[in-house]
Amino acid sequence: MADSTPQSLADALATIIDGLARTGYICNRQTAIAVHLAAHLGKPILVEGPAGVGKTELAKAVAEMRGLPLIRMQCYEGLDESKALYEWKYGKQLLYTQILKDRLGASLADAPDLASAMERLAGVGDVFFSEQFLEARPLLRALQEEHGAVLLIDEVDKSDHEFEAFLLELLSDFQVTIPEIGTISARTQPLVILTSNNIRDLGDALKRRCLYLRLDFPDQRLEEKIVAARVPEISATLRRQLVSFVQQLRQMDLKKLPSVSETIDWARALLLLHVSELGHDIVESTLNILLKYEADIESAQRQAGAAIAKAKTGMPVG
Repeated sequence: MADSTPQSLADALATIIDGLARTGYICNRQTAIAVHLAAHLGKPILVEGPAGVGKTELAKAVAEMRGLPLIRMQCYEGLDESKALYEWKYGKQLLYTQILKDRLGASLADAPDLASAMERLAGVGDVFFSEQFLEARPLLRALQEEHGAVLLIDEVDKSDHEFEAFLLELLSDFQVTIPEIGTISARTQPLVILTSNNIRDLGDALKRRCLYLRLDFPDQRLEEKIVAARVPEISATLRRQLVSFVQQLRQMDLKKLPSVSETIDWARALLLLHVSELGHDIVESTLNILLKYEADIESAQRQAGAAIAKAKTGMPVG
């Protein structure tokens, strides 16, 4: 970084916050600092937090802001390097083998012994296991991007410990090793964002390689800004009321608290239903947009009257 004065840092963070806002992603200073440091230190960002608070959307917004392709790898149990890194184009290899069968036969016809024939075949094998027969998966594609990319490794906590260990070379050196070819390094280092919903604890080795960012449910003021950015057509009154109601839901003893993405979905639904302000009937009939368990819906319905009344007063939830 050429200039690290407080004023230049403030300008850099303001540029990131404004740039993300133009994509529809509203973030706080802490998130902007993480993005700024990741770009200048060349380190991945590990973003942890509940589902639906904007972890995946952050990667999408950063890619859009920087004008880079987003390469996403969705993690799951049993994921291995053949799905994440590369696999060989076996069909193409077989096709070329059939086409060149006569040529191979002719080249081996004058071999004096089996050892000589095997030596000639080894040279041919090297051709068939070259980059032209390589099917790049997300991790390798991110390294091959000429002008860089944003690599999203989504829900890394759903993968196995073995896959997590496999990631270490990529996250520390931005390179991968393919036995038949050797080491492939990034043409331009990608900006890597890993997300985790805390389904399991991640290893210390992976965490050491990353900047850490915790995203949690936003406060009422920030969530109103998010709704305004994503659903600009909604009135300020209804926006304030629905966000206040959602904030109160998150203080209830529910199995699954409503996420920010569900707040946005509810705002869009209320807009489509031509709702001007919250009322008991409309809340009761649309709670299924916010809550996904019947027991949660029943619990919220019993407390909805008081929550709606408080939402209409305009008092912040704290």
